[in-house]
Amino acid sequence: MGARREVVAAVAQRYALAGWREKSRILDELTAVAGWHRKHAVPTLSASRSLRSEEAAAPGDRPAGDEAPAAIASSGKRQRKYDAIHDALVALWEASDRICGKRLKVMIASLLPALERHGRLALSDAHRALIKSVSAATIDRMLVDVRVAAAGGRRRRVGFYSAIRRGVPIRTFNDWNDPPPGFCEIVMVAHGGTSVAGSFIQTLTMTDIATGWTECLSLVTPDGTILVEAMTRAQRSFPWLIRGADFDNDSAFMNDVVVPWCRGQAIEVTRSRAYKKNDQAFVEQKDGAVVRRLVGYGRFDGIETAKVMARLYGAARLHVNFFQPSFKLAEKRREGAKVIKRYHPPATTSARALAHPKLSKAIKRRLRETYRGLDPVALLSEIRGCQTELGDRIGRRGNAVAPAAPPQTAPRVFAKSLGAMKTEVRATHRQAKRKYKTRMRMPSKLDPHLAEIEGWFAAEPDITALAILGRLGVIDPATFDQKQHSIVQRLLKKLRAKATRFSQHADLELHGQVAGRGGDAPPVGLRPPCGPSPPVMSRAHCLSPHDYADPQGNNSS
Repeated sequence: MGARREVVAAVAQRYALAGWREKSRILDELTAVAGWHRKHAVPTLSASRSLRSEEAAAPGDRPAGDEAPAAIASSGKRQRKYDAIHDALVALWEASDRICGKRLKVMIASLLPALERHGRLALSDAHRALIKSVSAATIDRMLVDVRVAAAGGRRRRVGFYSAIRRGVPIRTFNDWNDPPPGFCEIVMVAHGGTSVAGSFIQTLTMTDIATGWTECLSLVTPDGTILVEAMTRAQRSFPWLIRGADFDNDSAFMNDVVVPWCRGQAIEVTRSRAYKKNDQAFVEQKDGAVVRRLVGYGRFDGIETAKVMARLYGAARLHVNFFQPSFKLAEKRREGAKVIKRYHPPATTSARALAHPKLSKAIKRRLRETYRGLDPVALLSEIRGCQTELGDRIGRRGNAVAPAAPPQTAPRVFAKSLGAMKTEVRATHRQAKRKYKTRMRMPSKLDPHLAEIEGWFAAEPDITALAILGRLGVIDPATFDQKQHSIVQRLLKKLRAKATRFSQHADLELHGQVAGRGGDAPPVGLRPPCGPSPPVMSRAHCLSPHDYADPQGNNSS
């Protein structure tokens, strides 16, 4: 910034004295050196010249009475044509409920006469003519400061990378049209656990559209330079040349480092729509089937953890791309509200690449040679060893002492243990068991009166909680009031449940006796004509204080 100010100060005077051809040449030089737009360079040069004129015209540096009119004219604010109707425009904007300038321009024809008719606004003929002639762009320009004040003084600032993002074309999930191998969808997977605060490792996932070939790389931080290095490593790992990169709208991709680098490598750059994950359906599916399946959802950070994750991805890329078959969508159609999908038979990524007609014979020969040298059990052993080490690192700080690396299991021993393995939870997916919190029952105000309440309920099964609370208030008015209504209701609920179970048990015993006595007894299910007597509970069926205590331990005190 200091160098730019020096350049502006050096050319401002020359710019002021030059003709229009010379000014154009000076502007070309300044925009090339400073990286500015011409529309920004012109007012910057004018402001610098005005400042130098004011300094030259200071009172101590000129004779008394010398006014330096050129400096005063250049430093004064220019009067604009519509400044006189600014307040009237603000009133119209407020009366329109703060709509945009294009709508307000149309609304003025009906709104202005209504305000004048009711005495809300008084304008002269000249000002009325100005308001009717003002354009929508001028309305928006004159209301900028008012809108900022109405929004609480917060001016919406355009992001630094918005211009770069606007220069990258959008590609949706329907725009691929069966591309050749080399066109990839690229996203990042965050390993921040339950929080995205602070620094944590992220996985750069690249998926080829034509074959499904997937490469994963661990990044300590999503910096543009590190992303370029990671994509360079991925280019060496891919069996074919990368021709296109479809990013999301993350500023880690949409910046002045990654996008120019891709274009310099002749890689076609596109992006998905904002907040439309389905635009990158291919790589999003791999995020779940490969990345999350391997490392889970824990938090990982630190360089040493990133190295372990790099070893894991190095073994997993071969196991996934050469041995694990996957589905690929063949067609999708809609019949009413039903979506019908048809898939190709499952095939590995390498098999799709070998069958693709647009790949050269040399690439297919290298794929066959690589496949013949791979041992799936050795790869799986390496994957499980890295997962075990990552499981011990979940949630640890990057600068903490790393746990000792587990001993590496020989592939022969690991192969023998495969048949004996049962439902083993992977180390990266283990969840720590939480300690059970023993809840202590708090003493209740109803404990001293429990026997009395049980007696009232035995005598009156339909008694309400308010009636019991009223009787308790007579006994101890200093302790009981309406605040204890909820705990009395819980106690009544327990009492009624106990009485119901006791009554059902007694009915079952009665039915058994009736069935044993024969035809002298009344029919099963008929009650005596006098009706049932109130249920009487013995002390064996009475409640203990624990029966009506709140399971959360929240009793009123």
